[in-house]
Amino acid sequence: MSEWFLPESERPWTSGNLVVPRVHGVDYFARLVEAVSATGAGDRIFFTDWRGDADERLAEDGPTVAELLRAAAARDVEVRSLMWRSHPGRLNGEENEHLGRIINECGGEALLDERVRRGGSHHQKLFVVRRQGRPEEDVAFVGGIDLCYSRRDDAAHGGDPQAAPLDDRYGDAPPWHDAMAEIRGPAVAHVLDTFAERWDDPTPLDHRNPYRAVAHRIARMPRHPEPLPERWDPPPEAGRHQVQILRTYPRKRPAYPFAPEGERSIARAYSRAFSRARRLVYIEDQYFWSDVVATTLADALRREPGLHVIAVVPRFPEDDTRWGGPPMKYGQRLAWDRLREAGGDRFEMFDLHTPQGTPVYVHAKVCIVDDQWMTIGSDNLNLRSWTHDSELTCAVVDPDDELPRGLRTSLWAEHLGLADDDPRLADLDDPLSLWRERVDAPGSRIGLHRPPRLSRRTTLWARPTYRRLYDPDGRPRGLRGTSDF
Repeated sequence: MSEWFLPESERPWTSGNLVVPRVHGVDYFARLVEAVSATGAGDRIFFTDWRGDADERLAEDGPTVAELLRAAAARDVEVRSLMWRSHPGRLNGEENEHLGRIINECGGEALLDERVRRGGSHHQKLFVVRRQGRPEEDVAFVGGIDLCYSRRDDAAHGGDPQAAPLDDRYGDAPPWHDAMAEIRGPAVAHVLDTFAERWDDPTPLDHRNPYRAVAHRIARMPRHPEPLPERWDPPPEAGRHQVQILRTYPRKRPAYPFAPEGERSIARAYSRAFSRARRLVYIEDQYFWSDVVATTLADALRREPGLHVIAVVPRFPEDDTRWGGPPMKYGQRLAWDRLREAGGDRFEMFDLHTPQGTPVYVHAKVCIVDDQWMTIGSDNLNLRSWTHDSELTCAVVDPDDELPRGLRTSLWAEHLGLADDDPRLADLDDPLSLWRERVDAPGSRIGLHRPPRLSRRTTLWARPTYRRLYDPDGRPRGLRGTSDF
């Protein structure tokens, strides 16, 4: 077993997998349409989502989310879905309810799931397709891309014509950078384990809120789901990649039967990987804003004088209003200060923009360590993702290191405006020199990102708001206030 992995007792791991990064929503949606369209009677589809928009187009002239799933159900494909039962209003409650009702009416079964810690969410994004009698065609997708507005963008970053609300500086069709991992091989069964554990949780779906119980019945959602069908054997080996499926669940009441004290295997895997980092930690992250999480990287910077850390983040928060922006900026500044104090100029944050100068919203959750260990998932580098919300991440080790190195260099080529075979992309000894010289260079799409330092008056209210609402701690009480997970 590779030194990068958590012990088998923490999370199972498998060899013999093939993992393909699907960077940008256009690429992921095209593969999703291809995989689902190939299904027939007796095949099975399982997915979870934070938000699903029924009318989101998966290609310019292709099906909507609802049309794709409705057509599959009409072919006698079994369709099961778990979507977060979120708060009503601007977030995504009505959208998920609408998509869920469509799935239920066409013969599938969709559940709206609010079995979360107070103030939390189900943030996992997975999609599994299993083929009856053709297990070599089974596939799973794990990552950061929801089946909703704004996600259908490509490397040109013209944005998705169907746009979700975002800060006005991102424009009418916000450019969107995101990623998923396509998985084939035995690890598909481990992705499906996550779905099955949540589905089989005996806690009623409307256990907490009488208003929600009524809404659940109006939407024709069952309080208890129908049992899942008998499991098929895991798919056969498909490649050489080692995969570990990592999760976050909070400690809550009533407890998750599969994680009574919560689960923090994502946090422990990152901590383990950072403790082994020697040359480079490369991060793309939507919400890199926790001082506790940054401590794990700061320790690595102090320990290894040759280590560099590069983080790519959004230029502006998605809700950069008078009251919404300061807590996010406060948390990001905490992380920035912690890492600058530890590593000096061996740490830097960058953001992205289009050739026209429009900022790109970085929603991707990608981490690559020393071109040897990589993750693509739903989690961000903060306490909320590591302890409080449900999250799902695919960690990968390639015996030849080709996959993590190839993903990193392709991302850098896009961001830095370089050819894919530019030899400078392979240099891990002083990568920040290349990034700094490419700021504002012809063809480059990067800018230096320096989180603002808030005024003392703003900090007085932004600090407690950040701690309580934006980055809450879902660990058991004995671990809170520590850097242990």
